[in-house]
Amino acid sequence: MGRPSVAGVRILHTSDWHLGRSFHRVGMLEHQAAALDALVEVVRAERVDAVVVAGDVYDRALPAVDAVAVLDDALHRLLGTGAQVLLTSGNHDSATRLGFGGRATEGAGLHLRTRVADAARPVELADAHGPVALYGVPYLEPGLVAGQLGTARSHAAVLGEVGSRVRADLASRRAGDGARGRTRALVAAHAFVVGGEASGDERDITVGGVGSVPAGVLLGHPDDGPAGRPDYLALGHLHGRQAVTETARYSGSPLAYSFGEAGRSKGHWLVELGASGVERVDAVDVTPPRALALLRGRLEHLLSASEHAGAEGAWCQVVLTDPERPREPMAALRTRFPHVLVLSWEPDPVPGARRPAGYAERVAGLDDEALCCSFVEHARGRAADDGERSLLRAALEATRTEHVDADPAPRPELAAVDLRDGERPLTGTSSSSASSGGAAAGVVA
Repeated sequence: MGRPSVAGVRILHTSDWHLGRSFHRVGMLEHQAAALDALVEVVRAERVDAVVVAGDVYDRALPAVDAVAVLDDALHRLLGTGAQVLLTSGNHDSATRLGFGGRATEGAGLHLRTRVADAARPVELADAHGPVALYGVPYLEPGLVAGQLGTARSHAAVLGEVGSRVRADLASRRAGDGARGRTRALVAAHAFVVGGEASGDERDITVGGVGSVPAGVLLGHPDDGPAGRPDYLALGHLHGRQAVTETARYSGSPLAYSFGEAGRSKGHWLVELGASGVERVDAVDVTPPRALALLRGRLEHLLSASEHAGAEGAWCQVVLTDPERPREPMAALRTRFPHVLVLSWEPDPVPGARRPAGYAERVAGLDDEALCCSFVEHARGRAADDGERSLLRAALEATRTEHVDADPAPRPELAAVDLRDGERPLTGTSSSSASSGGAAAGVVA
């Protein structure tokens, strides 16, 4: 049992630590460790009863040893506060590696939920109002778990089946509540729920052209009644802190990993459960190691204008608009902005002239499948046909599962692919996958 606070059970909802990740080649582990230091202090100061980490603890399935050391230290200190810790695996984690020793650590208060079989087995807390059940649903890679669940190979199908198991367990518990008070429940899940806004640096999890699912696959349909409906859905995967509904939220990553998050607050959610469910949800902000700045203009103006003084200590993304590409622009920019990380040149349009779209413009906004199909069209001079699209789709889905510990189901649609000896099959990834430095992982039975 967790140590209850005075007013009710207090839960810190966090996710997407991505330990070991870099930001445009800048190592972030020192800053990630500092963010976890601050998290421990919040847990202690706010008398938090449980910390819920909704997946993507590491940035890759095979994390570096120093990233493992940071996690080990953070968990040790979190447990030292008296809080329970519920931790699930995400699509960047290896479920088997992250879940190692899970049964042995439960007695110490560390509850690892990386297996499908454990999703409907909650962490049990209690306060003066009665019992509290915390469920952890790991990232479910459809290609790995659909067979064992007996469902179609889609996110909606596998999450719907596991969600129904969670709700059945909760309904059973509430049926026996009686005088002890209503069982309140939280479900942590790593998924892309409809209504959430992506930041652009999340790894693509599209299967069959669909990557998102409605919240109802986890919360249940309103017509199902309240018996099995959780009080709060603690989501991970999207990196922006946001509310899909008042009681279904993404905590986002504690640190920014995309310039698309410039100007946004980062952090966690502090959730308090009272007698009838969620009483309040408060944002817990994390101070960034540096601000993010988006600069655009001609080189001379950027180097002299006082309006950009606030960006001098920030990590900067710069777009130069000079009519001609300046000579050695990065060196010049770093005399004023020493932390420029991204530099591009987009000259101002000349009246009456039409500049051909660059490669980045042509592929902007395309998902992995569309990007591959655009390459086929570029290389062959015609659009990919249905058979080629099917093969590309299968290859992309297989890419996400090639490094997991469970054996994926046979893929007959790939049997005709001729791979020369010594070549590694299916290693093509999207730009987001390549930048994060590791293959996605799935979930074991």
